[in-house]
Amino acid sequence: MDNKSILKQLKLTAALMELHDENVFKIRGYNGALFNIDKSDIAIGELSLEELQGLEGVGKGIATVIDEINRTGSSVQLLQYLEATPEGIVELLDIKGIGPKKIKVLWKELGIESGHELKEAANTGKVAQLKGFGEKTQDTLLKALEFKEANANKLHYADAEELSKAILADLTSILPDSITHEIGALRRKREVIESIEILIGTGDFDQAETSINSSEDYKQDMKNSGPVVWRGYFAAHKIPVHLSFCQKDSFNTSLFLKSGSTAHLNTAVKEKESLRDIALSDNFVDEKAIYAAAKMDFVEPELREGTFELEAAKNKTLPKLVEMSDLKGVLHNHSTYSDGKHSLAQMAQRCKDMGYEYLGICDHSKSAFYANGLDEDRIVTQHAEIDKLNKEMAPFKILKGIESDILYDGSLDYDNDVLASFDFIVASVHSVLNMKKEKATARLLAAIENPYTSILGHPTGRLLLRREGYPIDHKKVIDHCAKHNVIIEINANPWRLDLDWRWVHYAIEQGVKLSINPDAHEMDGYNHMYYGLLSGRKGGLTADMTFNALGLTAIDEFFIKRKSKIGANA
Repeated sequence: MDNKSILKQLKLTAALMELHDENVFKIRGYNGALFNIDKSDIAIGELSLEELQGLEGVGKGIATVIDEINRTGSSVQLLQYLEATPEGIVELLDIKGIGPKKIKVLWKELGIESGHELKEAANTGKVAQLKGFGEKTQDTLLKALEFKEANANKLHYADAEELSKAILADLTSILPDSITHEIGALRRKREVIESIEILIGTGDFDQAETSINSSEDYKQDMKNSGPVVWRGYFAAHKIPVHLSFCQKDSFNTSLFLKSGSTAHLNTAVKEKESLRDIALSDNFVDEKAIYAAAKMDFVEPELREGTFELEAAKNKTLPKLVEMSDLKGVLHNHSTYSDGKHSLAQMAQRCKDMGYEYLGICDHSKSAFYANGLDEDRIVTQHAEIDKLNKEMAPFKILKGIESDILYDGSLDYDNDVLASFDFIVASVHSVLNMKKEKATARLLAAIENPYTSILGHPTGRLLLRREGYPIDHKKVIDHCAKHNVIIEINANPWRLDLDWRWVHYAIEQGVKLSINPDAHEMDGYNHMYYGLLSGRKGGLTADMTFNALGLTAIDEFFIKRKSKIGANA
């Protein structure tokens, strides 16, 4: 069993311990062990009981539990807690903004045992009447419940992509003579996927369906299936799976028609004809031939959303989208100086080994005390280590950055002399997220005006499928970045993908460069660059408008020039 799976069980155990009023010191012991294991690279699933007991922060009791999980897949302790806890209460533990202590109050005082019951109690004002809650907490819970309900059984693109690959490989085994390809939102690489859609080209629909149903991994929803579409679920995953059948000789046309958005397919592009009309008019050899028949440039699948791409394709002005090979460096990353899992040296070496020219280290600033943010003395220590590593690793370079918190009034959380010691500043909001649009926008505008702000980090603070971001006036924020020569981050973490791709094209039109940043807290986090790239491409991002497509020399020159202007205007 991998560390992630073990940690998931231990975290649930700790939460249930708190829910059931276990000894506070025992709970602290669990949380301390969780923290140490999470920061470790050691595969704890491969360790003996004796080896587990030797790990830092892992006592004999917790080591015994981990050993039991390794041997049996779970622990008696966890199973006992789960048996004593209503299933709905366990589900409430996943809701953002409510912890075990408050859940216990809701459970014991109002008899709430599910999200549905909690919603009803909140709507009738009962939650607000409880000690320690109030109207504000009640409203927050309602919004969190509604958000959770709206996003149930959906996946981040990263998870959906992995699942679709497994299904495609499985279908190839079950139907060796068929042709398969992902379609719909999955092929367009949307940030959140509501169903796994796959097209199957086959000569016998009934036989294909029979073969699929013969596998234990597929559970068909008979009521919602039809003659040319199989609907159901795969391998106990909760996200719906839609398998569409077509004849092999019409596969390319079907692939095209089932990949584009409604707006992309149905908008008139040639006299009164839409792309759908043109695709159905003939049996085209491939998708490129369909666009050629419409006298349009070929549109990459991720762009087929019915926005700027149709006009650009007609005018032969479609951008050449940025590619992974264009990216020269990795900005906005964390190390053990704040809340990262790996040391500065480790993060730098992995970055260099991946072929990048530079690493932008941006540990958390002092206001982020919960993330071990750097005070002024520790900044000096980190910069000294960076200087040492840069001598050893040249020509590769670590750029001195910080993720400086944008405070409630829009200011950054260091004095100017400290900000001036960095090569660049990523300015981000991490606190007081329950803002109205006007306040959130004003807060960002003030931060953008700060001459030391180089990059605006994850502009809305959203966590996909977990919490909505704070609302902002995107046009005002982007226009202000254009005015003050501030780069906007596309945070590449699959949970964020913020700036949203729907605003990338507008940013480009205003001359604002975008930086694809992984926000990596461990070495493997660099792999998230791929998802940021996909998000940028959906908005039409090109290499020349991608800030970290610049090489080290150009990046250095940009930051030096920017800092010199601050000095000149001081």
